[in-house]
Amino acid sequence: MIEDSSIVVTGIGVFSSIGCTKDDFWNSLIAGKSGIKGIRGFDSTGFKSRIASEIIDFDPGQYMSDKLARRMARVSQLSVAASVEAVRDADLDLEKEDTSKIGCIIGSAAGDFYMVQEQFPKFEAKGPGHLNPFTVPKIIVNMPACNAAIVLGLHGPNTAVITACATGSHSIGAAYDLLRTGQADVMLAGGTEAAVMPYVVDAYDCMKVLSRRNENPERASRPFDADRDGFVIGEGAGVFVLESMKHARKRGAEPLAELKGFGMTCDAYSFALPEPSGKWAAAAIKHAIKNSGIHPDDIGYVNAHGTSTKANDIAETKAIKEVFKMNTPPVSSTKSMIGHTLGAAGAVEAAATVLALYHGCLPPTINYETKDPDCDLDVVPNEARDSKIKYALSNSFGFGGQNAVVVFGKV
Repeated sequence: MIEDSSIVVTGIGVFSSIGCTKDDFWNSLIAGKSGIKGIRGFDSTGFKSRIASEIIDFDPGQYMSDKLARRMARVSQLSVAASVEAVRDADLDLEKEDTSKIGCIIGSAAGDFYMVQEQFPKFEAKGPGHLNPFTVPKIIVNMPACNAAIVLGLHGPNTAVITACATGSHSIGAAYDLLRTGQADVMLAGGTEAAVMPYVVDAYDCMKVLSRRNENPERASRPFDADRDGFVIGEGAGVFVLESMKHARKRGAEPLAELKGFGMTCDAYSFALPEPSGKWAAAAIKHAIKNSGIHPDDIGYVNAHGTSTKANDIAETKAIKEVFKMNTPPVSSTKSMIGHTLGAAGAVEAAATVLALYHGCLPPTINYETKDPDCDLDVVPNEARDSKIKYALSNSFGFGGQNAVVVFGKV
C-alpha cells in the first residue's frame, strides 16, 4: 500500500506532434507513429535540415481567451494548454482547493526566438520607441510557468528551470522536493518548447547535430541505429499534476503512478558533448534509484534520452550498462517518433514512462534497422511490447552536461 507521504502522479497533459491528449499520445506511441514531417512553420528553402516534429492545428483559444493568447508566445500557449489538460485529467477542482498551496514549475530551453527575430530588424530600422510592448513578457523564459498560474489562478510556488534538454525532468524533481518538504499540496511540473524557428533550426544545424534525411522525414530519427545522423528538432509540452498520496486520497483521486525518486549530476565536461564514458550520467541514474529505495534489478524499463546522435547514444549506452551490468532492462527512445522537444523532452518522455507503467506496455524505438555494436541494448525495436513492469525510469541529458533522472512506480 502506498504511504500517505508518497508523491503520486494524478494527471498528465501532453502536447506533441503525434497527439494532444494523453490517450492520443499513448495510442500513437504504441502504434509506432511518427510525427516528423517537412517543416511547415516557415520556409526552409536553403536549410540543410528541413524536417521537424511540429504540432499542427493547435488552437490556443480552447484553453484561454483570445486576448491572453495574443499576449503569449507559442511556448507559453503550449504550457497553459498542457496545464489545463493535466488539471482536467487529474479531476482537480481548483475551486475546492487552497490555491496558495498549489504551485507550478514549467521550464523551457529555448523560450521564444520569434519575438527577437521579429523585433530586432524593427529596432535596427526605426531605432528606440517602436518595439512591441509585449516583447519582454513573451521572451523571458519563466513566463510559461507564470502564464499557467495566471490562467488557472495558482498562488503557490512558481518558478522555472532552464537546463537545456534536462529541463522537464529537473522541473519534476524540483516539484517533488517542494511537495516532500510541505511547501505545496499540489504541483504542476514539466516542460514546454516551441522552437521550430529559423534561427534555432539553423543554429543547431550549424553544430552538425541535426538529421539531414530530408527526403524521408518519418525515418530520420533513429536512436541507437548504426546509421543515425542526428536528432530532429520538435515542439511539445508535458505537464504533470503531482501531489501527496494523502492529498490524493482526501479528494478521491486515482493515481497513475508513484514518483519514487530523482537524481541529478553534471558532467562538467563540454558545452555540448556528453562525457564519453557516461560515468556521470550513470551516477545520476544511481542517485535516482537509491533515492527511490529500490534495487537496480527492480527497474523494468528505461525511457532513454536517446537523441539519435552518435556521441549521445553511445555515452548513454555505457551509462545504462554501468548501472545495470548484466541485467540491463529494455530501453526505448520515443524521440524516434516525436523528435527532440528540447526543454519539453524530459516531461513528455516522463509521460510516456508513466503510461508504459500504467498500461503494462513498452513503446518502441522505431526506425531501428542496423545494430550498432556500441549501442548493444534491447531497444524494443519497431514494435511495442507488453510487459508488466513495476518500476521504470526516464533519462534526460542536456547540453552543458546536465543529467536528470526520474523513477516511477506502478500503483
